[in-house]
Amino acid sequence: MAGTPLSVSVVAADHEVWTGEASMVVARTVEGEIGILPGHEPMLAILAKGEVRLTLTDGSKLTANAEDGFLSVEKNVVSIVAGAASLAS
Repeated sequence: MAGTPLSVSVVAADHEVWTGEASMVVARTVEGEIGILPGHEPMLAILAKGEVRLTLTDGSKLTANAEDGFLSVEKNVVSIVAGAASLAS
């Protein structure tokens, strides 16, 4: 599914942190770091405290800090739900 962007949502327990399209997502899970590209197999993972790095469709980069949550992938939709999350400065 090359050319199809990922639809990404990063949310904390009490607010939405960022929503948009990305070409790649890299996040730290309890089993190690994982990279998500369009066409990734469906999955569910437990987040470890750390960075979520997004490469946006225009090539720019965005970083969020997240902890205590999960990441799910299904049909090019990536949902990152964390107890605490914020955009990195």
